[in-house]
Amino acid sequence: MKNIYTIVMGVSATLLLATTANAQVSLNSVRLGAKDNAALAKFYESAFGMQEVNRINAGGGAEIFLNFGVTVDAAKANKAEQVVLMHRDSDDIKDPVPHIIFNVKDMNATVAAIKAAGGSMAGDPRPFGNTGITIGIAIDPAGNRLELIQRP
Repeated sequence: MKNIYTIVMGVSATLLLATTANAQVSLNSVRLGAKDNAALAKFYESAFGMQEVNRINAGGGAEIFLNFGVTVDAAKANKAEQVVLMHRDSDDIKDPVPHIIFNVKDMNATVAAIKAAGGSMAGDPRPFGNTGITIGIAIDPAGNRLELIQRP
């Protein structure tokens, strides 16, 4: 729990500094890797309702861009930041710190969708102090960590 608190506080401080230091800088996207990034894209589509909005063939393999939307057209029209899945040679990840942070409305339903899509949880979601926030850490099939935050 202390590690989660440290991570959340570090990310919050970084975002605060980034927005106050230079208002012309914003988040572009989040990039994750997987040995089979097409299979990983299917996980994000199934677990989170994301859609593939673009695919670029790069030297090491295709980069797959995902965004939220009920349909592909809705996801393409969504102006939110995207998740980019790139190829990597191995899913053997040792560093647990880099991860995506998702806001979720229903932690239990999200955890069930993650497990049904082939992901797992690093433990049961837990309250974050006395804030009313619940935090869970999920792991996608390629070993990437996902922080889930449910606000009161």
